[in-house]
Amino acid sequence: MEGLALSRTLAELREHLPARTLGWVFPDETSAALLFEGQKGVSNLVLSYRPPQPVIYLSRERLRGDAHNAFQRFLAAKVRGELFSAEQLKLDRVAQFAFAGEGGFVDVSAVRLLFELTGRNTNLLVLEPLQEDADAWQGRILSAGREITNSRNRFRTVRSGGAYVPPPPYDKFDPRTMTAQEAESLADLPVSRWREQIDGLGPSLSAELVRRTGFVGVAGERWPQVLEALKSLVVDPTLSASEASLNDASREAARAEKAAQLRKALREPLAKRLTLLTHQLGDVERATLGLDEAAQDRREADLLMAYAHTVEAGASSALLPDFSGEGEVPIALEPSLSAIQNAEKRYTRARRREDVFERLAEREPTLREDYAEVERRLSDLDASSLEQLAALETQLTAEQPLRSAYGARYTSPGGFEVLVGRNNKENATLTHRLGRSTDYWFHVQGYPGSHVLVRTGGRDLDLPDILYAAQLAAQHSKARLSGNVPVDYTRIKHVWRPKGAPSGQVHYTQQKTVYVDPPDARSA
Repeated sequence: MEGLALSRTLAELREHLPARTLGWVFPDETSAALLFEGQKGVSNLVLSYRPPQPVIYLSRERLRGDAHNAFQRFLAAKVRGELFSAEQLKLDRVAQFAFAGEGGFVDVSAVRLLFELTGRNTNLLVLEPLQEDADAWQGRILSAGREITNSRNRFRTVRSGGAYVPPPPYDKFDPRTMTAQEAESLADLPVSRWREQIDGLGPSLSAELVRRTGFVGVAGERWPQVLEALKSLVVDPTLSASEASLNDASREAARAEKAAQLRKALREPLAKRLTLLTHQLGDVERATLGLDEAAQDRREADLLMAYAHTVEAGASSALLPDFSGEGEVPIALEPSLSAIQNAEKRYTRARRREDVFERLAEREPTLREDYAEVERRLSDLDASSLEQLAALETQLTAEQPLRSAYGARYTSPGGFEVLVGRNNKENATLTHRLGRSTDYWFHVQGYPGSHVLVRTGGRDLDLPDILYAAQLAAQHSKARLSGNVPVDYTRIKHVWRPKGAPSGQVHYTQQKTVYVDPPDARSA
């Protein structure tokens, strides 16, 4: 999204401000939509921060979706209150939104939401403002959609807790205030290269400028025409080739990106389902072939039962007359079994193969119908619209069998996911499989109880989050009817299972302790 397009979108948003925020929804893992009520009614501010094609636009569509990751949960919990400003850094692809915060059971501080729409370096950050007299584009990073360390970018890092560093400054002409003298200084440049010296222009708007001037070469003495076309582009940055506004183009780009993500996400489970059905139909074919083997087993078993008295004990084979009277049938035997036992073993094997065939034969029509349906869905993916893809996603989700999740799920005041083990197996799973080394682990001191895992993604916990998790640990323990219960907490990396210890039993170090009253104790 180019600078002038971003400027126009922000101008449209400012017509709504100040606005009362009504909550966040998250259509996918890299999209966030803020529902707000402003001077022109209710609308959504949609931020799609997936590189390399980030977009921002206003929408009155009904959007839905819960938080998909820790950053989105933090966004929903901490970016709240009145939205009172929307600013742009010059005409760069960087926008900043100021939120007033709000009071309540847990106060939410004022923050700034900063959106860098810079191609492959796209990012969405929550900033804690500095002092009132400080540069508004500075602040401490509270959380970021993409953490960028020195190993990924040695020139500029983006890490929670660090200071925000704006993009490097540049010196370009501002098309909104460009003078005739400044335009004349570019007369020796081809019109297609004016964007190198003018802020807010990218490839699309530069091409539109060429279309509006009607020539592509050096401007020369026709620079006043280029300046006039540039001024018209500032007022109305519409792509005449597509006859669609840039805001509409951004929305369509976001929809196309969402559709591409859905196709990719849907193709994988459908392909896996097709592979599974292929194997199951292969089982049907193998079971059909097994009928011939079952018939051979029954034939040999019948001969053994009929001529058992002629088979010597301990023999490894026998040559018995065929019931048809045409020759003899060689039969391999297990020397440790009698002729009757060899026959019974063949009958058992034949029945097993026949049972498998009957069971699979009953399923074969359904399997073939499912196979044809999955093949059709796969072939229709590329031509399906976003709405059809979303409906297919809903249908596939409904068709999936329910899976028991590990641990009871809660959300802390800071927006972190909190998991509580409900038995020893879940305790062990949360602590040793799901928990990352920098996540937090809670357990009541000196009492049997649940392991509580707070998935922080490496971030520190504020006191409200610590007390929330500690109360859950106390509530799900043998101390739930006691008061002033001590609860230890530490990072997962300091928790280990002793050799030979039963499931759920652990040792831990470097713990801190808080004292809480479980809800059951307060009501007792």
